[in-house]
Amino acid sequence: MRETIKQTAGRTQLGAFAPMFAHLNDDVLFGEVWNETAIDVKTKCIVTVVSLMASGITDTSLTYHLQNAKAHGVTREEIAAIITHAAMYVGWPRGWAVFRLAKEVWNEETPAATEREKYQNTIFFPIGEPNPYGQFFVGRSYLAPVSTEQVPVFNVTFEPGCRNNWHIHHAKSGGGQMLICVGGRGYYQEWGREPVEMTPGTVVNIPPEVKHWHGAAPDSWFSHLAIEVAGEETGNTWLEAVSGEDYGRLK
Repeated sequence: MRETIKQTAGRTQLGAFAPMFAHLNDDVLFGEVWNETAIDVKTKCIVTVVSLMASGITDTSLTYHLQNAKAHGVTREEIAAIITHAAMYVGWPRGWAVFRLAKEVWNEETPAATEREKYQNTIFFPIGEPNPYGQFFVGRSYLAPVSTEQVPVFNVTFEPGCRNNWHIHHAKSGGGQMLICVGGRGYYQEWGREPVEMTPGTVVNIPPEVKHWHGAAPDSWFSHLAIEVAGEETGNTWLEAVSGEDYGRLK
């Protein structure tokens, strides 16, 4: 016997305040559209999840429809493929946001998260791969391109205690770098000045020819967007590592 979809949330929550909306929700959307027979309920669940994802809706309504999709036979492998495919069209950050909810819904099939995975779930931008400039860092860092056209933007992630060496951005004119913290806690310091703590939302403007370093706090992961400022005859000089004594004074 074919399943019949029924919904009463509209009347339960809005029946007295907005009876027409409650009627459209319970009787039309769930009473007629969800019970239309041209496509099966599993397919409708998938279409609904993708539609909400495309609209940027990642609240409890999406969690409900993910749970509904699972209840109607969508597997962990299928939802992972669905979200990945949709992210190519509707945006990578939305993919990350939906994956966080999907992992909770399919949590009994999800292995224990590593520290890196736990941290990744707290930020929108991908951590990326091991940093190819790792030789100029103390500790482990990662690099992920966010934009490689017009204005180059990279997400740089530092494991706790990781920091880059002192370095200088050179430019004949223009140049320098902008840092925007997007996760965790870290520090930026210019030569001869006190360190500046960076938390999500902190913006640091680095002029050219200024010796500086940046990296994670001793007890926290840290991610910042690195934005290169256009200039003439730009370059970068890597210098000595931040001393353990100076870094040890941070909290």
